[in-house]
Amino acid sequence: MTEEKKTGLYQMINKAIQDQECMLCTVLEGVSQGEKALFCGGEKVWISGPDGLLSSMEEKLSERPGSGILETVDARIFCERFGGKNKLVICGAGHVSIPVIEISKKIGFHVTVVEDRPMFADHARMAGADEVICDSFEHGMDRIEGSNETYFVIVTRGHRYDTLCLEKAVNKNNAYIGMMGSHRRVALVKEQLEAKGIRRQLLEQVHTPIGLSIGAETPEEIAVSIMAEIIQEKNSKKRTAGYAGEILDALLEEQASSVMAVIVSKKGSVPREIGTKMLIYQDGHTVGTIGGGCMEAEVIQKARQMLSGSLPERQLVRLDMTGKDAEDAGMVCGGIAEVYLERSVG
Repeated sequence: MTEEKKTGLYQMINKAIQDQECMLCTVLEGVSQGEKALFCGGEKVWISGPDGLLSSMEEKLSERPGSGILETVDARIFCERFGGKNKLVICGAGHVSIPVIEISKKIGFHVTVVEDRPMFADHARMAGADEVICDSFEHGMDRIEGSNETYFVIVTRGHRYDTLCLEKAVNKNNAYIGMMGSHRRVALVKEQLEAKGIRRQLLEQVHTPIGLSIGAETPEEIAVSIMAEIIQEKNSKKRTAGYAGEILDALLEEQASSVMAVIVSKKGSVPREIGTKMLIYQDGHTVGTIGGGCMEAEVIQKARQMLSGSLPERQLVRLDMTGKDAEDAGMVCGGIAEVYLERSVG
């Protein structure tokens, strides 16, 4: 696949993951090794070869759930399902909201806060929110576009604001809605919305009380419980981490040749999950990590050999961290991983 083709693929990924779930299929072994197809929203949006193996398997691939390796008579295909950018919408900017903003930013969420009090809106900005809508909750929520990657956290200062925000949220596409409040307050809000015609089934899907039950008391502890529940919900979708911002930026701006390393399978204890990516350059510097240690060192060595021309431009590497040799080398994870390496031309 030419560099122009690859750039087109990564541009498509960058555009699509803003609000869609995607799946990238890559042929790991076989005569079609290196062939790729990208599906977004269940539809094929890009393919490297219109007459190739993947083109003949479009329907089967687009319907495949989760991520993993698909075995066929002719090939092994890595199907990687990943989501759009995770978005967190926080209704209210009180004491609990501030640590929620701080934690969610550290784990990669785009954070929008809706708050009608200017001073509290300023607190949200200082905490690092990407966008702060200082307006009435009604108008502010009307400006929010829901999606399958949008998580709503309702932590306002009163049940009438909770009611308004929840009514708006349940009528938008969402990945999660959580609302803070006592059992009595939550029950009252749900009763009011049900009386307004909102289906009970939708209301029962709301996480109330919000957060995992860890006995949280302080605002910081409550924020941890909220984000832990959101992480649990997010990771239940069995998707990979996809393309981290630094990886995607490097791929789009790349001037020098590099090798992309992707963990495509694992057994036992391996430090990182499938779909974890790293870029390796000829001088040995990297973007991202696949877990460090001897495992990563071996991958870097092979990648540099690929860049020098002493190894083919595509490699499927099996790393065994279970034997005595691995133990002597300090590879104490006790697992087996397959890492697919593919060279790009800068």
